[in-house]
Amino acid sequence: MEFLVKSTAIGKQQTPCVVVGIHETRRLTPAAQQLDKVSRGYLTTILKRGDIKGKSGETLMLHNVPWTQCERVLLVGCGKKKELDAAAFGKIVAQAATALDKAGVKEAYCYLPELAPDGHDLPWAVRRTVETAADALYRFNQLKTRDKQNARLRRMIFDLDDPDQQRDARRAIREGKAIAKGRALAKDLANLPGNHCTPTHLAEQAKGLAEHHPALTVKVLDEKKMEALNMGALLAVARGSRQPARLIVLEYQGGGKGDKPCVLVGKGITFDSGGISIKPSPAMDEMKYDMCGAASVLGALCAVAEMRLPLNVVGIIPSCENLPDGNAVKPGDIVTSMSGQTIEILNTDAEGRLILCDALTYSEQFDPDTVIDIATLTGACVIALGKHYSGLLGNDEQLIGDILAAGEASGDVAWQLPLGKDYQQQLKSNFADMANIGGREGGTITAACFLSRFTEKLTWAHLDIAGTAWLGGHKKGATGRPVPLLVQYLIDRCNKQERQE
Repeated sequence: MEFLVKSTAIGKQQTPCVVVGIHETRRLTPAAQQLDKVSRGYLTTILKRGDIKGKSGETLMLHNVPWTQCERVLLVGCGKKKELDAAAFGKIVAQAATALDKAGVKEAYCYLPELAPDGHDLPWAVRRTVETAADALYRFNQLKTRDKQNARLRRMIFDLDDPDQQRDARRAIREGKAIAKGRALAKDLANLPGNHCTPTHLAEQAKGLAEHHPALTVKVLDEKKMEALNMGALLAVARGSRQPARLIVLEYQGGGKGDKPCVLVGKGITFDSGGISIKPSPAMDEMKYDMCGAASVLGALCAVAEMRLPLNVVGIIPSCENLPDGNAVKPGDIVTSMSGQTIEILNTDAEGRLILCDALTYSEQFDPDTVIDIATLTGACVIALGKHYSGLLGNDEQLIGDILAAGEASGDVAWQLPLGKDYQQQLKSNFADMANIGGREGGTITAACFLSRFTEKLTWAHLDIAGTAWLGGHKKGATGRPVPLLVQYLIDRCNKQERQE
């Protein structure tokens, strides 16, 4: 989808559609007021008839609005002005984009960014409009041979007169398009079924990214190389599958050679049956989404490379399948991790932490400034936070605060959970250094406690995205979260560094 900035008198655009907002109850926004003036009170007449009240989510398509040169005008309900916040703004934009696409509109002038909520400026509103519109029009059609529903809206134009605003808007568009592209990549990979998206396929996608972006390099470790590194925890999970495990390492060099990188570690279980501790069959197909952490790392690095951010980022993706087999790891087995610590596997369905712990140890070689792991790790997080907030834990309050702030700024929110020492007691094992589960109580926290034992040398945070990475039921599909959060965190790091210089 294309996004442009132009300067044209409202109502004089020779375009298929113009989009303006209407506040509740029947209050014209500034652009709507101008359009009403051009049309000699036509919008006011429509509002008096009661066809639209301005409630958030309402839309009304007008045809042949007098004294205008556009074919149609889309009125979008924006709710009460005092209640318009960042979340409401995003919903309004998504509703507008969906209505335009449903009507078959290919191009539209959009004036919604003028409604930037309190505390947000025009560039923020433009970027959020770009991200939200692109996400609302996302379609996964790769494996369909018929009934493909491709988006029909191809171009959105922002009408701005001030040169400074135009410059800021174009920068916001570049950022928004990069984030939207990274998010779409994450969704594409996650929506692929397990017979298509294997660990090898993820590795090939990483190589493809590196081919398109000179600042990216990729290295893929096979099982022999992982054996040489003593990655016993990761390889234990892979034993039940015929698909070979892969450790994918992407390096983005946008900063100085001596600058410490931010490392993103993404869980890449391309299908999770639970192994010997097999899951119930209902909705097991959704376990193709157990690699959404890996997908978000690839999506974030794609966006970073598109924006050419001036910092160094490393993406590490441990990837394999978790399946039952005669050679699969069994409950009660004890394995040795890359760190040398031993783990009693009491439940083979708690496999994500096993592949992550070796990847976290591996990340030490990059002497990172910060490390963030991203994983669809625990069902307990879904129970605790639902589909709205990603769970956030870590060992550094500054890093936690930065991630929370990035979540609020991007609309991809997280919620901090405690990481107290008392929870560590639940991981005691009679036969190894630790067990891989800590019982039902505080499952999200004990999973993070397990990972914390492999991050004592790191400034580390953990994002549990089990509830936010995909939707189930009739709306089944990947969300692309937390790509916006991760990219915003990296943008904020660049801005902070720029201010310090």
